[in-house]
Amino acid sequence: MEISEQEFQAAVLRGEEVRRNGYAVSAEYDAHQNRLVVGLSNGVVIMVPVHLLEELAEAGADDLAEIEISPAGLGLHWPRLDADVYVPALMQGVFGTRRWMAAQLGATGGRATSKAKADAARANGRKGGRPPRSTSL
Repeated sequence: MEISEQEFQAAVLRGEEVRRNGYAVSAEYDAHQNRLVVGLSNGVVIMVPVHLLEELAEAGADDLAEIEISPAGLGLHWPRLDADVYVPALMQGVFGTRRWMAAQLGATGGRATSKAKADAARANGRKGGRPPRSTSL
């Protein structure tokens, strides 16, 4: 596939626009806190618990310790894991695919506890629990 000079220049401009919001200048794995620490060009530091990152959630400390920053500073790469994280996505709070993030949110929501939820469960239990599903169509 060949790209025209005009398309190339447009891509360069898009990349420069993305970099204006900040790009990675440092990245390290904090094993003590089990989190990724990314320093941005604008002085912002992003700290994300590793278990929240789809590509890294199951990785070991040794594999997480080796991080490469892409030349543009927009990507982080873990060579031992062949895993990548897009820095602008981190800045937006996107830690994985939509499906994976929805599953994480659903798992967390299902574990939510409150006095009201406990009281409702007890009241439902006194009534005999959840009614059986109707088998009629």
